[in-house]
Amino acid sequence: MSQAIWVQALRTVPQIDKTCWDTLNIFTKWLIASRFSVTIMTFTSAIIGVLLALSTGTVDFGLSIICVIGLIFAHATNNLLNDYTDSVRGVDKGNYFRIQYGTHVLEGGLLTKKQLMNYIMFTGLLALACGGVIVYLRGIEILWLMLAGSFFVLFYTWPLKKLALGELSVLLVWGPLMVGGSYFVSSGHWSFAAMLIGTLYALAPTAVIFGKHIDKIDMDKSKGIYSLPVLLGSANARKAVQLMMLSQYILAAYIYLNGYISISILVLLFTLPTLIKTFKVFNHDRPKIMPEGFREEVWPLWFAPNAFVYTRHFSLFFLLMLVIENIIV
Repeated sequence: MSQAIWVQALRTVPQIDKTCWDTLNIFTKWLIASRFSVTIMTFTSAIIGVLLALSTGTVDFGLSIICVIGLIFAHATNNLLNDYTDSVRGVDKGNYFRIQYGTHVLEGGLLTKKQLMNYIMFTGLLALACGGVIVYLRGIEILWLMLAGSFFVLFYTWPLKKLALGELSVLLVWGPLMVGGSYFVSSGHWSFAAMLIGTLYALAPTAVIFGKHIDKIDMDKSKGIYSLPVLLGSANARKAVQLMMLSQYILAAYIYLNGYISISILVLLFTLPTLIKTFKVFNHDRPKIMPEGFREEVWPLWFAPNAFVYTRHFSLFFLLMLVIENIIV
C-alpha cells in the first residue's frame, strides 16, 4: 500500500487519513507533507536553465544536478513552511479550499507542530547543503542568489502573500531567479537571455497561482489576505491571467526576433489549443455547481486546475523546444 501511495504522491497530493498515514514509511510521509508533486514546476525551471546553458556551450553536469536537487528541496521547504505558518496563523482553519489540493498534515492531525518543524528543518538543511556545495565550487557570486531564494522561501507565506506580492514573487522566483541561477551554475556566467526566457516560462506558473487566488477570493478576504486577485476583483484578475498567457506568445516572438531562440520556438504553437480552451474558462465566473466530468477531488477549485493543465502542456512543449534547440545548434 505504501508503495502505491508513494507513486501517487509523485503525481498528485493524495488525500490521506490518520489510519492510512500511520501505515506509511517516513519517505512517503515526507512526499505527501511537502506536496512534492507540485515541485515539477521548479524542476522545469531548473532544467530550462541547464538546457539553455547546454545550447550555448559546455556545462558542469555535476553542479547542474546538485542545483536541480537543491532547488527542489527549497521548494519543498517552502511548501512545508507554508502549511506550518498558515496553520499557526489560523489561515487554514476550516479552509475547505486548502484541503482540496492536498492533505494538510497539521489540520488533519497527521503531524504535530514539532514534527512538522523537524520536516522543515531537515528539508531546508538539505537545500542549504546543496547551495553550500555550489558556492564552494562555483564561487561566492552564487551566494547572492541563495540569499534571494531564502528570502522568498521564508517570507512568501507571510508577509509577501498577505501584501499582494505573492504573485510577483512567483514570477521572479520561477523565472529569472531559478532559470538564470541554474544557467549560471551550469555554465559559470550570467545571461540576460536566460533570464528573459525564464520569465517567458514563469508566466505559466504565475497564472496557476493567480487562478488559485481567484478561487479563494472570498476566503482570503475573510482572512485578511490581500492577494492581487482580492485587490483587483474576480473579473479584472481573470483578465490579468488571460493577459499573462497571451503575453507569453508576444514575448516568444520578441525572443525569436532578437535571436535568443531559433525557429524551434514554433513548437510553442502546439500549446494554442489548450490556451484557447483555458482562455475561455477565464472568460466566465466559476460555475455554481461542479460541471459534469470535472475532477471531483479538486472541486471547488476551478481556475487553478484549469490553469495548471495549461501550464503542464506549455511546460512540456517548452522543454521540447529547448531539446530541439540543442539539436539544431
